[in-house]
Amino acid sequence: MYSQNSFCQYQNILINSSLYPNESSIIINPININNIVIGSNIRASTNTGSGFFYSLNGGWNWNSSPLYSSVSSPCGDPVIIVDTSGYFYYITLSGSESDSTSCLQILKSTNNGVNWNEGYLLGNNSRALQDKPWGCVDWSNSIYRNNIYITWTEFSFYHGYYPMDSTIILFSKSTDAGQSWSQPLRISKRKGDARDSCNTVEGAVPCIGPNGEIYVSWSGPIIRNSQYGIFFNKSTDGGITWLDSEKVATFQPGGWDYIIHGIDRVNGFPITACDISNGPYRGTIYINFSDQRNGVTDTDVWLIKSTNGGTNWSSVKRVNDDAPGKHQFLCWMTVDQSTGYIYIVFYDERNLPDYYANFYLARSTDGGETFQNVKISSSPLFVYGGFLGDYTSVSAVNGHIRPVWSNMTNHSIYTAIVDTFYTIGINNNEEIIPGFFKLYQNYPNPFNPVTKISYDLPKSGFVSLKVYDMLGREVTTLVNEVKKEGSYLVDFDGSNLASGVYFFKLKSNDFVDIKKMILLK
Repeated sequence: MYSQNSFCQYQNILINSSLYPNESSIIINPININNIVIGSNIRASTNTGSGFFYSLNGGWNWNSSPLYSSVSSPCGDPVIIVDTSGYFYYITLSGSESDSTSCLQILKSTNNGVNWNEGYLLGNNSRALQDKPWGCVDWSNSIYRNNIYITWTEFSFYHGYYPMDSTIILFSKSTDAGQSWSQPLRISKRKGDARDSCNTVEGAVPCIGPNGEIYVSWSGPIIRNSQYGIFFNKSTDGGITWLDSEKVATFQPGGWDYIIHGIDRVNGFPITACDISNGPYRGTIYINFSDQRNGVTDTDVWLIKSTNGGTNWSSVKRVNDDAPGKHQFLCWMTVDQSTGYIYIVFYDERNLPDYYANFYLARSTDGGETFQNVKISSSPLFVYGGFLGDYTSVSAVNGHIRPVWSNMTNHSIYTAIVDTFYTIGINNNEEIIPGFFKLYQNYPNPFNPVTKISYDLPKSGFVSLKVYDMLGREVTTLVNEVKKEGSYLVDFDGSNLASGVYFFKLKSNDFVDIKKMILLK
C-alpha cells in the first residue's frame, strides 16, 4: 500500500465503514449547526440501498442506520436538504434499475435526522426511469420561502439504444413541507439520448436566488456526438413558468462522462449555487463542473458565474491551482450564506502516483475570481477499481465547513472539522485575504469548558476581542493588539467560570460585532 506523510491541518473523522457507504450528501442545519445529516448509498449484507448518518455535536461523533420504508425500497442517489424549520428531507431513488421502473422517494425527519417517515413517491411513469435527483429549499425572504424544489432526469427507457429512447429534465415542488408534490414539469426543451453518457441530459441541481428565483443547470449535448455544454434554466414565479428554451451557459469539451484510468466511473456534472447573503456578491449565480478540455491526462475543475440572473456568463475559471497534467474530479460546491464565500471540494491526484488521490477544499472570498486550495484528507485515498459515487458533497454555515468523501481502502466515508480556513500551508504559505470583516459564532455552542472563536480581517488594524458576562462586566480579553489582514482562530476556556450566558465582542477599525454564547457545565 502507498503511504505519504504530508501536512493536514484539519481533524479527519471516520463516519462509517461497516455499511460500505459512498456517493454521500451532507447538510448542516443552519438553525443548529451542531446537527449534521448525511445520506449515502450503502451495502447492508447483500442488499444495496440508502443509509443515513447524523451528528448532534458538529460532526465529531456519528450515528448510522440503513433507511427503511414500507412504501418502497430506497435504493440510491441520496440527497439531503433542510428547510427553514430545521426539518430534513431525504431524496432518493426507489425501486430497481434492473426493471427500468424506478421513481423518486422523499422522506422527512422532524427530529434532527434521527427518524424518518415512510416517504412520498414521485415520478411513477410506466416504463420510464427517474434518475439523478437533487433538491433545494427556498431560504430567501420572498413569498416562496420554505418551498421545496426537486429536479431530475427521466429516462424513457434506461440504457435504451433505440432512436426514440430519450432523456429530459423534470421539475416538481412542494409548498406544504413535503406533504404533497406538483405534477412533474418538463423544463428541458432539448432531449438527450438514453444511454447514460455524454449525449444524455443529466446532473440537474437547483438553487435559490435572493428573491426566490429558481436556478438550475445540467449537462448534455449541444450537437449530438460532437459538441457538449452546460445548460441553464430559471423560474421567477416559484416554478410555474420557465424560460422558453434553456440557455447554453458554457461549453463542456468532451462532455460530462469521461475516463480516468483505474476509477470505476467519473463524471463532471454541474453544481449550481447562488449567493443570497448580504455580502458584496449577493445575487451572483455560480456553476461548478469538471471536464477534460486539456486532454485525457488532465482533468480540471471549473467555475463560471453570472451577475445578471443568468443572461450572461463569465469565461471559465480554473479552481484547482496545481500544474497541468494531473486529475481533479468529482467536485461539489456550496456557498456559505453568512459570508458569500464559495467552497468547492474535489478528489485530487497532484503529487501522487496512479490510483491514489487526496481530498481538497478550495475557497474563494472574492466572488469566484480567485481560489485557494488546501488538502483536507490526512492520508492518500485509494481510488482504484471501486465506485466512489457520481458526486461528493460539502456544506458550509457561518464559517463551519463539513465535507464528505469516500475511501476505497476501507470502504468508508470521512468528514473533516473545518471551522476556519487556515492561512498556514496554503498556496505555498501565501496569505489569504478575506473579503470583509466577519465575527463568527463560537463553536461548539453551548460549550464545556472550551470553545473556539474565529474572525476575518480584510485589512490590518488594532483588534480587540473581549468576553463579557450578562451584566456587561468584562470577563477576559482574548485579543488586544494590532493584527494584519487574515483569518484567525482563538480558544476561549471557561473552566473558571460559572454556567450561563456570555457575550464576546470584536472591534477592529470601524467594525464592531457582538455574539452570544452559552457555557453549560
